[in-house]
This record gives sequence, C-alpha cells and structure tokens, in this order.
Amino acid sequence: MKKIRVMITGVAGKMGQELVRTVTQQKDMLLVAGCDISQVGKDTGEMCGIDAIGVIVEMNLEVTLRELKPDVVCDFTYGEALRKNLPLYLENRVNMVIGTTGLTPEELKKLEDECKQREIGCLVAPNFAIGAVLMMQFAQKASQYMERAEIIEFHHPQKKDAPSGTAIKTAEGIIEAKDQAYEEKSFELLPGSRGGHLGSVNIHSVRLSGFVASQEVIFGGEGQTLIIRHDSLSRSSFMPGILMAIRKMAKSKQFYYGLDKIMKL
Repeated sequence: MKKIRVMITGVAGKMGQELVRTVTQQKDMLLVAGCDISQVGKDTGEMCGIDAIGVIVEMNLEVTLRELKPDVVCDFTYGEALRKNLPLYLENRVNMVIGTTGLTPEELKKLEDECKQREIGCLVAPNFAIGAVLMMQFAQKASQYMERAEIIEFHHPQKKDAPSGTAIKTAEGIIEAKDQAYEEKSFELLPGSRGGHLGSVNIHSVRLSGFVASQEVIFGGEGQTLIIRHDSLSRSSFMPGILMAIRKMAKSKQFYYGLDKIMKL
C-alpha cells in the first residue's frame, strides 16, 4: 500500500507536535518532513516526546518542499507565516490542509481561484474538531426557529486572532439561514462591551489560561433560551478531523472551506 507522504509546517507548535504523534501512528501515512523556525535540527519524534523517527525539523520551506515532495502539507502556523508559505505550496503544486486562521474572505477567494487554476487540492478549516463542526450545523438549523443569537468563544491567551475562525464561520452560517436587521438598543458604558458584530450576530472573545478551544452559541426566543456549546479539552480532539482531511486531500483536486464539506452533513 502506497503511504500518504505528509509534511507539517509549524511542526514545533503544540498542534504540530500533536499531529506528529498522530501521523506516525497511521499505517497509511508517512511523515516525511516538518518545518518551523524553532527547534531546527532536532528530531521531530524526540521533540514530541516519542522515539526518534529520523525526520528533523527544517527551516527552509522551499528546499524541503522541492526535495521531499510531500503529497499533502498541513499548515498550522499563524496568519503572516501562512501568507508567506502559500506561494511556495502553490508553486510546488502540493495539496494542502490548512488549519491556520486569519485569512480574509478576499484572501480565501484568491486561494480558491489559484488552486482551481493549478488543479491543487486544498481544505481550509477554522476547526477540525468533529464536535465543533456539528455545533455549527446545529446552530445554523436552530437559527431558523429562534429570534437572535450571540456567540461567546473561549481560547488560550496565545491565540493571535479574534474572533476565532470558528466563531466567524458559525455566524456566517446563522446569517445564511436567517439574516435579519437588528437594532442595538443597549448603550455601551465601555466601548466594545457588546462584542464585535457580524451582521445581526454579536461575537464575544475570551482569552484566558486553561482553555484550549470552546464556544457557546446562545439563542434567545420568547420566554426561552437555547445554548449550544462545544469544548475541546485537548488538542487530540482535532486529530480525527485532520486525518480525515489528509486522506481526502491525498486524492482530491478540489477546494473546500470547512471540514463539513467532506463530512457529507
């Protein structure tokens, strides 16, 4: 059986290390490369607390892509790094699984157009936890029957962007199902206390130690409320979704935004 050749960019980060531990346990995958600007020269296995696997952390992304020729590259870096990495992925015609958030709608559309033009498979997802994907689906369904919704998202302090990509995609789904004008009647004594606004949906971002990734979608209706919540208690919660994406991208030339697009929900 031909194994899927996997490369991880941002391999020294917490998500990258969790993915190393996961990919190396898969019978149909082979980790061929890991890139980062830290931990350079170290064995990726030893860096993650497992046995050495003979794959060292590389710094030169361009050379690594050209020489090791992965089937799928998984990018878990940060917005600015991803913007620098994308031209190299496209130039080397490598299929992509992108978990890095922070791209604007215009940047996503440009990426989609370039992938289609070059026939490169790409899946961009704000959240790879299957439970989080289901939460977004349930929220979109509930929005058809409830008056309004607000979103509270909770992440660790190291997360650079706010609101999260998951919160934005959730709000987009709610608006798509039922968008209506809403007049804000409360007066902010502290600017920003009512959160950010995406259409009729208010989004509130919390950044505190102790959280990995959590989100509440709160619906209000006549005499009732409905709360849909998902909690990722550890980064292992993202691994089944990432593996699903890698396997799909290994044989696809399509562009997908959101894990739900390959879950057939």
